[in-house]
Amino acid sequence: MLETSSEKPAPVRVISEAISEYINRLGQVWVEGEIAQLNDRAGSGMIYIRLRDPSVDMYLEVTCPRSVFKAVAPLSENARVVINSKVNFYTPTGRLSLNAKEIRQVGLGELLARLEALKKVLAAEGLFALERKKPLPFLPNKIGLICGRASAAEKDVKENARRRWPAVRFETREVAVQGSDAVIQVSAALRELDNDPEVDVIIITRGGGSFEDLLAFSDEGLVRLAASCKKPIVSAIGHEQDTPLLDLVADVRASTPTDAAKLVVPDFQEEVSKIKNLRERSDRKINDLVILEMTKIVNLIQRPVMKDPLIMVTSRQEIISSFISRSFMSMNSKLLRAFDEVTHIAARVRTLSPQATLDRGYSVVQKSDGVIVKDPASLAHGEKIQLRMAKGVALATALGSQEDSKSE
Repeated sequence: MLETSSEKPAPVRVISEAISEYINRLGQVWVEGEIAQLNDRAGSGMIYIRLRDPSVDMYLEVTCPRSVFKAVAPLSENARVVINSKVNFYTPTGRLSLNAKEIRQVGLGELLARLEALKKVLAAEGLFALERKKPLPFLPNKIGLICGRASAAEKDVKENARRRWPAVRFETREVAVQGSDAVIQVSAALRELDNDPEVDVIIITRGGGSFEDLLAFSDEGLVRLAASCKKPIVSAIGHEQDTPLLDLVADVRASTPTDAAKLVVPDFQEEVSKIKNLRERSDRKINDLVILEMTKIVNLIQRPVMKDPLIMVTSRQEIISSFISRSFMSMNSKLLRAFDEVTHIAARVRTLSPQATLDRGYSVVQKSDGVIVKDPASLAHGEKIQLRMAKGVALATALGSQEDSKSE
């Protein structure tokens, strides 16, 4: 291990050789990227390639023998390739490069297979789930628009949006929408618009193109960035049949740039018509309610009680008077029946009373202690007795008894 310090620094040559020795131990590597630049110098046995990562702004220089390049030709810029190479560090200039041993072009079938695998991974993570999608605002304060430079898609979105809502405002970012810089520029614009407090919704759009032209919008980094945005995103990439992964993660997918404009802003004339219809409906409702209440008032006025307010009292008075009369008649009838019954009972009582017997000339004989004498034999000679008659009591003395002679 190389040891250095401020007192014992190593020369540039030593450091350069140490780096070269370390890199040489790396051996051969396989690397994938896009061809950002091809430099085919006439008369040279080498072709110089600038290889870039499509997701970040990072490049590697590749030196390729002409025979290796011709084995896979034709290759053009923006082609995606896999290169088997040896990492080389050129010590005199400190330049790092790859020496290509084999080049393979990534075919359409392989790209489709990779995208399908990535699609399954992202779906399993829930990035395409409906419950995570954000609703679009009814009328955005400002629309963020990411599109190509002077593109027809930008014109379609803005013209259709302003035709629907003339006062709509845009915050536009014109970027590369295909090629090696597309992912980096679209991602940077998306971050910027997502952090803009005035932007309420973001449209990412471009016109149609081949599968390779739209490949940037299926980049994993861009898709994950879109999924993490706070603002709702509308994806309007290509035509109806084109479905990059950005369409699946976006909150709303528009089939065309024109459709995106229709989804993001309401139609002014349609809203005015709705307001007019609502106003007419409310007017009709209020008029119907007023007419209904007026009809109720008229019906109430036409009732007899409104013509003669005292009828409520007089009608009840007649009913009460009838009840009073019937109660008096009922009471009198009951009293008369009770009086007759008492009279009959009194007559019967009088008939059965001892006084009635006395009134007919009979008398009751009682001893001095009030005991009634029924048998003359119970009286002693000279015993004082009382004779109770109809009109008083007479005193007498018992002299004896005699046999009762009954006439025939």
